[in-house]
Amino acid sequence: MKAAPDAQKRLIDLQELDGSLDRLAHRRRTLPELAEIERLEARRTELRDAIVAAETEIGDLDREQRKAEQDVDQVRVRAERDQKRLDSGQITSAKDLSGLQTEIESLHRRQSDLEEVVLEIMERREAADGRVAALRAEREKAEEELTGLQTRRDEAQQKIDAEIELTTAARKGVAGDVPDDLLALYVKLRGQFGGVGAAVLHRGSCQGCRLALNTVDLNRIRAAAPDEVIRCEECRRILVRTAESGL
Repeated sequence: MKAAPDAQKRLIDLQELDGSLDRLAHRRRTLPELAEIERLEARRTELRDAIVAAETEIGDLDREQRKAEQDVDQVRVRAERDQKRLDSGQITSAKDLSGLQTEIESLHRRQSDLEEVVLEIMERREAADGRVAALRAEREKAEEELTGLQTRRDEAQQKIDAEIELTTAARKGVAGDVPDDLLALYVKLRGQFGGVGAAVLHRGSCQGCRLALNTVDLNRIRAAAPDEVIRCEECRRILVRTAESGL
C-alpha cells in the first residue's frame, strides 16, 4: 500500500483523537454516579417489596383483630345473657344455679383470654405500622438521593458528550486527510489490536508494541520508499516514520 508521508503522519493525529474518544467513552460508561444509581435503584425495589409485604401483614392483622374482637363480643354477650338469667331469680334449682355460675366464670375466663389475644394483635399491628413508616422514610430518602445522583450523572454525561462532539469533529477533519484505503486498514487494525491501529517508529522501536526492531527489519524500512506503508513485524500495526525514527 502506498500513501504520502504526510498522510501517514496524520494517522498518528487520528490515533490520538481516537484514543481520546475511547477514554471519553470509558469515562461515560464508568461514571461513579452510575454504580450508585444502580445500587439505589436496587434498594428502592427492595424497599418497595418490603413495604408491600408489611402492608399485607397489616391487612392480615386487621382481619385477625376483627375476628378476635367478634369472638370477644360473642362471649361477652353470652356471659351478659347468662348473668341476667342468674340475676332474674327465675332459676331456683341449686344444680342449675351452680351450673350457670360455672358457665359464667368459664365465659369470663374465655373473654379475658380473647382480650389478651386482641391486645397481642394490636401490639403486632403497631410494630408493623412502625416498620412501614420506617421503610417509607428510607424510601423517600433513597428517592431524594437518587434524584440528586441522576442530576449529577446527567450533568457529567452532558459535559463528556460535548467533549465527544468536539473531538469527533476534529477527527472528521483529520480523517479527511487520510486516503480511503489507508484509513480502512487503520480502522481494521484498531479493531484487532485494542484500539491502536498505527504507531510511531521512535528510535528503532515500535511505540505500539514497545518492542525494538531488529537490524534486518530496520534495514528493510530504511530501503523502503517514503510513500510505502510499513507494518510492524511484531504487532502488525502501521508504523509511521518520523525524523526521530532512528533510521
